[in-house]
Amino acid sequence: MPLAENKKIRFDYDILEEYEAGIELLGLEAKSLRIHGGTLDGAYVTIRGGEAYLMQMSIPPYQPANTPKDYDPLRIRKLILMKAEIRKLAAVESGKGLTIVPIRVYNKGKKAKVSIGIVRAKKKFDKREAIKRRETDREMRRTLKGE
Repeated sequence: MPLAENKKIRFDYDILEEYEAGIELLGLEAKSLRIHGGTLDGAYVTIRGGEAYLMQMSIPPYQPANTPKDYDPLRIRKLILMKAEIRKLAAVESGKGLTIVPIRVYNKGKKAKVSIGIVRAKKKFDKREAIKRRETDREMRRTLKGE
């Protein structure tokens, strides 16, 4: 079960490739994620100086009264990937029309992992087609259920 998930990602983007990355978290962030306190809305991954960083992921404090005053819920978090994967992602990031976004955050053993994807934005007509397909599937299920 994911700790945080970007549910609109499959609607807004075509996912071309997925990678699994580790994430550097503070203790209070790990605890907050375990109680499903994070959001990935508007988050993205950037490559700087041969390292990958997760930007704009919000993790609220676990215990607001005990949190350090300088804690920033939107702080930049480092992702842990292999060098070959980082090189591949850096090449993609410089490419036209492709973006790297987090899909979900989950536990794998005692470690927190992030599933990141190389995505291409869907056009408006693709989104309309997806809505139309979802509505027809829903109608078919209703009619089959009624019989």
